[in-house]
Amino acid sequence: MDSLHLPRWLEALLAEKFFNACIIHEDEKKNEKNIFCLDCCESICPHCLTPHRSHRLLQIRRYVYHDVIRLGDAEKLMDCASVQSYTTNSAKVVFINQRPRTRPARCLSNTCITCGRGLQDPYFFCSLSCKLQHILRTEGEISEHLYECEVLTLPEPVFDDGTTTPDSVLEPAVSLRTTSASSGSGCGGGGGVNCRALACTATTEVVRKKRSSMSAYRAACRPVFSPASEANRRKGTPQRSPLY
Repeated sequence: MDSLHLPRWLEALLAEKFFNACIIHEDEKKNEKNIFCLDCCESICPHCLTPHRSHRLLQIRRYVYHDVIRLGDAEKLMDCASVQSYTTNSAKVVFINQRPRTRPARCLSNTCITCGRGLQDPYFFCSLSCKLQHILRTEGEISEHLYECEVLTLPEPVFDDGTTTPDSVLEPAVSLRTTSASSGSGCGGGGGVNCRALACTATTEVVRKKRSSMSAYRAACRPVFSPASEANRRKGTPQRSPLY
């Protein structure tokens, strides 16, 4: 791709290698460089965010082992029409660069104009890079397809690793939430109480109460035997009829 016709941030984005460990924070956990700063034209890790807070930040994610960005973020930067999108974690994403092919292309009705990868209708490009290459080859200039984006912020949490995230979170029972809310120490409150621990504790207490109540019931309903009652239950001495 002709880098002379690309803005500096776009050239750096297409050439950057993401998800490598940050050298500055190599001893920290979750130090993969999965954030791209458009103003500094470099990739950073979540621990590097402090000096970049006021910059335009783009979160990079992984889908089938390749770098992707959210379609909503990509549309703020460039024209993404005819680029095939994919859904992961309930969000649409697009590939940044074309993916290498290990198998020859099959006879498909629709393929990428640039690299020949099979596509779904009605898409013409498999990645942003493929579309940019096609524009440079046919038009020689891409400025008309780029947008001015002054604000680009990261979604929360900033320590998202960019991989699969569950769509739903298990919630505690209604009675447990009511108790936590009345005491002012909810799952996210200042008390720092763990919802799963509370749920397990509540379940254990219910089981213990149930078992103790059943034991008391069985003890109350158990018949009491005594030697006298046992003797009364025995039959008397059998009487024989006289012999004549």
